[in-house]
Amino acid sequence: MDSLSQLDQVKTTAWSGGRSPWSVEYGKIMMWFFLLSDAFTFSSLLVYYGAQRFTKFTWPDPDLVFQSIPGITDTGAPLVFVGIMTFILIMSSVTMVLAVEAGHRRAKKEVIWWMVATIIGGLMFLGCQALEWTHLHHAGFWFASYPPVDQLQQYFVGPVSTVAALQFSNLFFTITGFHGFHVFTGVLINIIILCMTINGVFEKRGSYLMVEKVGLYWHFVDLVWVFVFTFFYLV
Repeated sequence: MDSLSQLDQVKTTAWSGGRSPWSVEYGKIMMWFFLLSDAFTFSSLLVYYGAQRFTKFTWPDPDLVFQSIPGITDTGAPLVFVGIMTFILIMSSVTMVLAVEAGHRRAKKEVIWWMVATIIGGLMFLGCQALEWTHLHHAGFWFASYPPVDQLQQYFVGPVSTVAALQFSNLFFTITGFHGFHVFTGVLINIIILCMTINGVFEKRGSYLMVEKVGLYWHFVDLVWVFVFTFFYLV
């Protein structure tokens, strides 16, 4: 009887819905649902890449494809540049954590500075990705295209396969481009949240929960990059 009477008190109207079973704010739950659906999309792309990669008798060697540092050297530095990119993105995730923590303390100035640092990190990552894309495009890799057959040998250890080169090229630009679009979107959202913070919107609301929601998205983008990095650059 006690539980029933308590339930009656919670449901004061026919459409109130009662108490939330998760005790989590609605917008945060919706963000988790969105991230879950997006995880399925990235997973499908990466699973397809893995299927193509391991059903081919040969595949472009990442150490040979990604051995340049744009503007510095074209050879002799395998995975150094992508390592720098990864470090930048991970550090932007750290600054995002600090922005969320400052929001919990309602420290407006700290939120602003950490959000600025996160945005700069995101822009630096996008700039590095643009340099990498430009370098690979000049080398002959692009959507539905690959370097001339007589130049492909430098990217393979063993037999050369034009089919593998084509699949690698298509999937690399598709998946990293899709991830880059997410980073670009995250940067735009962070800029909007930064402007709202500067204008004191969250101070008036009495909560910086929106910063935390955006932080969830940004951490998801960083986590996805770890898998992209593993599949394309390490395996």
